[in-house]
Amino acid sequence: MLVLLVLLGLIGAIALWLVGLYNGLVRLRNQVKNAWAQIDVQLKRRHDLIPNLVETVKGYAGHEKTTLERVVQARGAAVNAHGVGAQAQAEGELSAALGRLMVVVEQYPDLKANQNFLALQEELTSTENRIGFSRQHYNDSVMTYNTRTQSFPANVVAGMFTFKPEEFFELKDEAAREAPKVAF
Repeated sequence: MLVLLVLLGLIGAIALWLVGLYNGLVRLRNQVKNAWAQIDVQLKRRHDLIPNLVETVKGYAGHEKTTLERVVQARGAAVNAHGVGAQAQAEGELSAALGRLMVVVEQYPDLKANQNFLALQEELTSTENRIGFSRQHYNDSVMTYNTRTQSFPANVVAGMFTFKPEEFFELKDEAAREAPKVAF
C-alpha cells in the first residue's frame, strides 16, 4: 500500500512537472507572438507614413519619379510580405529605398524647411527607433523561446507537442542594416 502511494505521488509529481514545462513553453511561444505583433504595429505605422512623405516630396521633386516609384514599390512589397524572413527582406529593401529618397531630399532646401516635411521626418525617425526596439525585443523573445525548446528536458516536451523553433528578424543586406538617414 505504501509503495502504491509513493508510486502515485511520483507519477503525480512528474505529471505536474510536465504540465508546468508545457505551460512555460506556451507562455514563451505567446511572448514571441506578442513581440512580433509589436513589430507589426510599428511597421504598419511606418507604412502609413510613407505615402504622406512621398506626396510631400513629390510636390518639390516631381522629376525624381524613379526614386519615388521605388519607395512606393518597396512599401507595397513590405505591406504584403508574410513571415519573418520575407518581412525582414522587404523591410530592408524599403529602408534602402527610403535612404535613396533622403539623398534626393538633400537637393531641395525648400523641402527641408517645409513644416509638413519636417513633421513627417520627425515621425519617421521616431518610428524607425520604435521598430529597432521592437526588433530587439522580438529577437530576445525568440532566443529565450528557442533556447528553452532546444534544451533538455524541455526539448522532449517541445518535440512531443510540436513546438517549432522561431525565426529571428535579421536583415541580410548590409545596406539595409542601417536605418534611413533622415536628419538634415
